[in-house]
Amino acid sequence: MMPIMNPSRHILPIIVISQFFCTSLWFAGNGVMYDLISNFGLDENALSHLTSSVQFGFIIGTLVFALFSISDRFSPSKVFFVCAILGALFNFGVIGSFNTYNSLILLRFLTGFFLAGIYPVGMKIAADYFEKGLGKSLGFLVGALVIGTAFPHLLKDLKGDLPWEVVLICTSSLALLGGVLMWSLVPDGPFRKASQKISLRAIPYVFKSSKFRAAAFGYFGHMWELYAFWAFVPFILQLYGELHPEAKLNIPLLSFLVIGIGSLGCILGGQLAHKKGVKRIAIIALVASGFCCFISPLMFALNSPIIFIPFLLFWGVFVIADSPLFSTLVAQNAPIELRGTALTIVNSIGFFLTILSIQILDELRVQFDTPMIFMILGIGPILALIHLMRRKDSKRIER
Repeated sequence: MMPIMNPSRHILPIIVISQFFCTSLWFAGNGVMYDLISNFGLDENALSHLTSSVQFGFIIGTLVFALFSISDRFSPSKVFFVCAILGALFNFGVIGSFNTYNSLILLRFLTGFFLAGIYPVGMKIAADYFEKGLGKSLGFLVGALVIGTAFPHLLKDLKGDLPWEVVLICTSSLALLGGVLMWSLVPDGPFRKASQKISLRAIPYVFKSSKFRAAAFGYFGHMWELYAFWAFVPFILQLYGELHPEAKLNIPLLSFLVIGIGSLGCILGGQLAHKKGVKRIAIIALVASGFCCFISPLMFALNSPIIFIPFLLFWGVFVIADSPLFSTLVAQNAPIELRGTALTIVNSIGFFLTILSIQILDELRVQFDTPMIFMILGIGPILALIHLMRRKDSKRIER
């Protein structure tokens, strides 16, 4: 391929577009959740179980990818391409009329497994190209993840009278296209340093750095809140509609907007962090989203969609705004030859926490059916803030 003189002009847009296309697989099942429940006779716990199966697949995938240092030993663009193809195939398999509850769980698990070769590998590719201004670059990249995550809800709204399978066909097709774009147009970056062997000590090695641990634990607190909020946005809107029947809510469209607006938070957060400091902007985002967790019962009590919907949009902006900031700190404070492994293992642990928060929130929903349950999401931002504000770590992670 021809040498890249100024990669920032076309490489970053391609990475962002590919990431958007491929991560649309993530919540493709959630976008048609009620159709799956109806067509396959699933029970009321299907929301949490199918969502958690994707998360669990992602966790196992990231552990495998990290253990074998796959994105550090092989071309990350090729890894991305192969995983996009396989993820798309397993996502497409959900439309089969032969499916049972167990096969749906397995298909969503396998989709999540191969997303481990898409999301963190996409960040690794960006880090291999943009040594300077990485925070802004990852802001766009995570913003693409947000839009990709929200996109199935928009497809659900746009499909009209078309069958629900259209959502899964579209997301699988986009993922295939995203993989082809990455493989054909994004060669290995100039700052990539390949690792030549498998090291079983790679994972504990990256955690020896206090700077790396500080960034990682902040990310873990953020993740406790993020995916549980995203998974339950349709339920939040449905519950508000049940409490206030006169409010006529378009749940698929509003779900897309509440989740998708987080891309704005990612992009603005990356821009502001470049000027004001990564840690400072991350703290602001954590305070704002944590505040939303704790006042959410009050918002449910207000019989005013004009207030409630902007509140959810505000929450949607700040719940994800710190994600690229923590990923930036993780990438910057990891050994360069293990950057892909470091990003992958931190993602793995963070997504394990999302399973816990999703399952706990769903159990509370079944047992109590009250808006008070969403306050439990505030545990994550509080713990992240406590760690970030510790004096001995405060200066270490400021970049």
